Amino acid sequence: MKKWLISFIAVPFLLVGCSSNNEAETNDDVVVDVAALEVKVDILTPEKVAVNESVELAAHVYQNSGDLDDASVKFEVWESGDREQAQMIEGKLDSKGVYKAEMTFDHDGVYYMFAHTTAPNGMHVMPKQQIVVGTPDMSTVKEDTSSDSMDMSDQEEEGSANSNTEHGSHH
Repeated sequence: MKKWLISFIAVPFLLVGCSSNNEAETNDDVVVDVAALEVKVDILTPEKVAVNESVELAAHVYQNSGDLDDASVKFEVWESGDREQAQMIEGKLDSKGVYKAEMTFDHDGVYYMFAHTTAPNGMHVMPKQQIVVGTPDMSTVKEDTSSDSMDMSDQEEEGSANSNTEHGSHH
Protein backbone atom coordinates (compact mmCIF):
# COMPACT_ATOMS: atom_id res chain seq x y z
CA MET A 1 0.00 0.00 0.00
CA LYS A 2 2.84 2.43 0.88
CA LYS A 3 4.61 1.72 -2.43
CA TRP A 4 1.42 2.47 -4.35
CA LEU A 5 0.92 5.73 -2.45
CA ILE A 6 4.54 6.84 -3.00
CA SER A 7 4.26 5.99 -6.72
CA PHE A 8 1.01 7.95 -6.96
CA ILE A 9 2.71 11.02 -5.44
CA ALA A 10 6.01 10.69 -7.37
CA VAL A 11 4.54 10.33 -10.89
CA PRO A 12 3.22 13.93 -11.17
CA PHE A 13 6.61 15.29 -10.06
CA LEU A 14 8.41 13.18 -12.66
CA LEU A 15 6.04 14.34 -15.40
CA VAL A 16 6.59 17.99 -14.51
CA GLY A 17 10.36 17.43 -14.64
CA CYS A 18 10.12 16.02 -18.18
CA SER A 19 8.62 19.17 -19.67
CA SER A 20 10.48 20.13 -22.87
CA ASN A 21 9.33 23.68 -23.57
CA ASN A 22 11.54 26.78 -23.15
CA GLU A 23 9.86 27.94 -19.97
CA ALA A 24 10.00 25.98 -16.74
CA GLU A 25 7.78 26.57 -13.76
CA THR A 26 9.33 26.29 -10.31
CA ASN A 27 7.60 25.35 -7.06
CA ASP A 28 7.09 29.05 -6.31
CA ASP A 29 5.06 29.52 -9.54
CA VAL A 30 7.84 31.72 -10.92
CA VAL A 31 8.31 31.35 -14.68
CA VAL A 32 11.94 31.21 -15.79
CA ASP A 33 12.74 32.07 -19.41
CA VAL A 34 15.55 29.65 -20.25
CA ALA A 35 16.46 31.58 -23.43
CA ALA A 36 17.24 34.63 -21.28
CA LEU A 37 19.91 32.59 -19.45
CA GLU A 38 21.81 31.89 -22.68
CA VAL A 39 25.35 33.28 -22.71
CA LYS A 40 26.42 35.01 -25.93
CA VAL A 41 29.96 35.79 -27.06
CA ASP A 42 31.00 38.07 -29.91
CA ILE A 43 34.65 37.63 -30.93
CA LEU A 44 36.26 41.04 -31.50
CA THR A 45 39.67 39.76 -32.67
CA PRO A 46 40.56 40.76 -36.24
CA GLU A 47 40.44 37.96 -38.83
CA LYS A 48 43.61 39.20 -40.60
CA VAL A 49 46.72 40.27 -38.67
CA ALA A 50 50.39 41.02 -39.34
CA VAL A 51 53.37 38.83 -38.41
CA ASN A 52 55.39 39.89 -35.31
CA GLU A 53 52.86 42.51 -34.20
CA SER A 54 50.96 42.31 -30.94
CA VAL A 55 47.38 41.15 -31.56
CA GLU A 56 44.52 41.78 -29.19
CA LEU A 57 42.45 38.64 -28.60
CA ALA A 58 39.09 39.98 -27.47
CA ALA A 59 35.56 38.76 -26.79
CA HIS A 60 32.40 40.55 -25.66
CA VAL A 61 30.40 38.39 -23.24
CA TYR A 62 26.75 39.15 -22.48
CA GLN A 63 23.59 37.53 -21.27
CA ASN A 64 20.00 38.70 -21.65
CA SER A 65 21.33 41.92 -23.30
CA GLY A 66 23.48 42.74 -20.25
CA ASP A 67 27.30 42.62 -20.09
CA LEU A 68 28.82 39.78 -18.03
CA ASP A 69 31.73 41.06 -15.95
CA ASP A 70 32.13 37.88 -13.88
CA ALA A 71 32.68 35.24 -16.58
CA SER A 72 35.79 33.14 -17.15
CA VAL A 73 37.33 33.57 -20.62
CA LYS A 74 40.28 31.60 -21.98
CA PHE A 75 41.53 31.98 -25.53
CA GLU A 76 42.78 28.74 -27.11
CA VAL A 77 44.93 29.46 -30.18
CA TRP A 78 46.59 26.99 -32.55
CA GLU A 79 48.02 26.84 -36.05
CA SER A 80 45.80 25.03 -38.54
CA GLY A 81 46.34 21.28 -38.41
CA ASP A 82 48.35 21.47 -35.17
CA ARG A 83 45.80 21.74 -32.35
CA GLU A 84 47.88 19.58 -30.00
CA GLN A 85 50.26 22.57 -29.81
CA ALA A 86 47.48 24.98 -28.82
CA GLN A 87 48.17 27.76 -26.33
CA MET A 88 45.65 28.68 -23.62
CA ILE A 89 45.71 32.36 -22.73
CA GLU A 90 43.67 33.78 -19.86
CA GLY A 91 41.40 36.67 -20.86
CA LYS A 92 41.20 39.60 -18.44
CA LEU A 93 38.15 41.85 -18.05
CA ASP A 94 38.98 45.13 -19.79
CA SER A 95 35.65 46.93 -19.96
CA LYS A 96 31.93 46.19 -19.81
CA GLY A 97 31.78 42.49 -20.69
CA VAL A 98 34.91 42.69 -22.88
CA TYR A 99 37.74 40.29 -22.08
CA LYS A 100 41.18 40.68 -23.66
CA ALA A 101 44.59 39.06 -23.96
CA GLU A 102 47.65 39.83 -26.10
CA MET A 103 49.47 37.49 -28.47
CA THR A 104 52.13 37.81 -31.16
CA PHE A 105 52.28 35.43 -34.13
CA ASP A 106 55.87 34.86 -35.27
CA HIS A 107 55.22 33.51 -38.77
CA ASP A 108 52.71 33.51 -41.63
CA GLY A 109 49.94 30.96 -41.27
CA VAL A 110 46.30 30.19 -40.72
CA TYR A 111 45.35 29.94 -37.05
CA TYR A 112 42.17 29.16 -35.14
CA MET A 113 40.94 30.49 -31.84
CA PHE A 114 38.27 29.32 -29.42
CA ALA A 115 37.05 31.84 -26.87
CA HIS A 116 36.21 29.35 -24.09
CA THR A 117 33.68 31.26 -21.99
CA THR A 118 32.02 30.08 -18.79
CA ALA A 119 29.34 32.19 -17.12
CA PRO A 120 28.73 32.17 -13.36
CA ASN A 121 25.65 29.94 -13.95
CA GLY A 122 27.94 27.27 -15.44
CA MET A 123 26.85 27.79 -19.08
CA HIS A 124 29.84 27.26 -21.40
CA VAL A 125 30.11 28.56 -24.96
CA MET A 126 33.14 28.43 -27.21
CA PRO A 127 32.85 30.35 -30.46
CA LYS A 128 35.60 29.65 -33.00
CA GLN A 129 37.32 32.08 -35.35
CA GLN A 130 39.91 31.72 -38.10
CA ILE A 131 42.84 34.17 -38.01
CA VAL A 132 45.03 34.65 -41.10
CA VAL A 133 48.51 35.86 -40.15
CA GLY A 134 50.57 37.65 -42.80
CA THR A 135 50.39 36.15 -46.29
CA PRO A 136 50.53 32.38 -45.87
CA ASP A 137 51.13 30.10 -48.84
CA MET A 138 47.72 28.43 -48.83
CA SER A 139 49.10 25.42 -50.71
CA THR A 140 51.28 24.55 -47.69
CA VAL A 141 48.70 25.25 -44.97
CA LYS A 142 47.69 22.05 -43.16
CA GLU A 143 43.97 21.41 -43.06
CA ASP A 144 42.48 21.98 -39.63
CA THR A 145 40.78 18.75 -38.60
CA SER A 146 40.16 19.67 -34.97
CA SER A 147 36.64 19.25 -33.74
CA ASP A 148 34.60 21.89 -31.97
CA SER A 149 34.90 19.82 -28.82
CA MET A 150 36.83 20.66 -25.68
CA ASP A 151 38.03 17.04 -25.68
CA MET A 152 41.27 17.33 -27.62
CA SER A 153 41.30 13.55 -28.20
CA ASP A 154 38.57 14.15 -30.83
CA GLN A 155 41.13 15.63 -33.22
CA GLU A 156 40.72 12.76 -35.67
CA GLU A 157 37.19 13.91 -36.49
CA GLU A 158 36.70 16.60 -39.09
CA GLY A 159 35.80 19.87 -37.39
CA SER A 160 33.30 22.44 -38.48
CA ALA A 161 33.57 26.21 -38.27
CA ASN A 162 30.43 26.57 -36.16
CA SER A 163 30.78 29.89 -34.44
CA ASN A 164 28.61 29.24 -31.40
CA THR A 165 28.99 25.71 -30.06
CA GLU A 166 27.37 25.49 -26.64
CA HIS A 167 27.82 23.12 -23.76
CA GLY A 168 25.42 23.12 -20.83
CA SER A 169 26.56 22.97 -17.26
CA HIS A 170 27.16 19.68 -15.53
CA HIS A 171 25.97 19.66 -11.93
